[in-house]
Amino acid sequence: MTTLRPAPARGSDARPRRAATPSRGFNTPTRAQTAARYLLLLLVLLLVVGPFLWQLSTSLKGPTEDVYTRTPTFLPEQPTLGNYGKVADTIPVWTYALNSLLVAAVCIAGNVVGCTLAGYALARLRFRGAKLVLGLFLATLVLPGEVTIVSQYVLVRGLGLADSLVGVALPGAIAMLNVLLMRTAFAAVPVELDQAALVDGANVWQRLWHIGLPNVRGMLSVIVIFTFIGAWDDFLWPLIVLNDPQKYTLTVGLQYLNGTFSANPRLIAAGTMIAFLPIVVVFAVCQRFFFKGVEEGAVKG
Repeated sequence: MTTLRPAPARGSDARPRRAATPSRGFNTPTRAQTAARYLLLLLVLLLVVGPFLWQLSTSLKGPTEDVYTRTPTFLPEQPTLGNYGKVADTIPVWTYALNSLLVAAVCIAGNVVGCTLAGYALARLRFRGAKLVLGLFLATLVLPGEVTIVSQYVLVRGLGLADSLVGVALPGAIAMLNVLLMRTAFAAVPVELDQAALVDGANVWQRLWHIGLPNVRGMLSVIVIFTFIGAWDDFLWPLIVLNDPQKYTLTVGLQYLNGTFSANPRLIAAGTMIAFLPIVVVFAVCQRFFFKGVEEGAVKG
């Protein structure tokens, strides 16, 4: 007994249809492009992180290991922390680190307070000559720091702050770039919030504290991070201002390792790592506030 198959409906296609393949968009990278991007990222990672890892490896190598061999080993054969102890025994590294922390603290406090007030005034307050002041701030960014370093030293010496940590921190207490960054951050906050607070009777300080600051915490974290790095790593300005070796910052004090132990790169690498670790700590503490501020956007919901 044979079974009858139903005839195909009129107008319908009797041939089986192929599964639809997803179409590639214009911005979708090919496999070759993706591989090239990862290779480029790997190269950048090697150039950025490679010297740091090599310094860390050198600082942990024992005194019997040859660091000048033609085929140096990356992993220490005899790892030791004795190089860090020798650095502390040779120079007052903790005194220098404390001096650098004091200078960085003054610079951070000055930039957070001064740049916040100046940025809010340029972004929200209306006064005569506001555009002129903004133009002057922009004009200062054109001049490199080496051009004004002589006038800065004359000013610091005239104030009686030469050979002092306050004199080291004073020129970096307010950076013009940070003022412009804070102005941009405050300008991104909708004006309607300030107008609503003004209708409720809030004055300028209340609007700054309750509306402005909660919405620019991400930019404040950026300013704190880069101000600390700039003050901590500065070498030329402290070298010019300071004469007393007990007041040296860490970057200036580490030059004694290069002069005294020029044939022993292990101690130089250990001193470099000591100067690098506080930057890692500050960035690790502040980076989550920075990314949190970026994720929340300009205005919190």
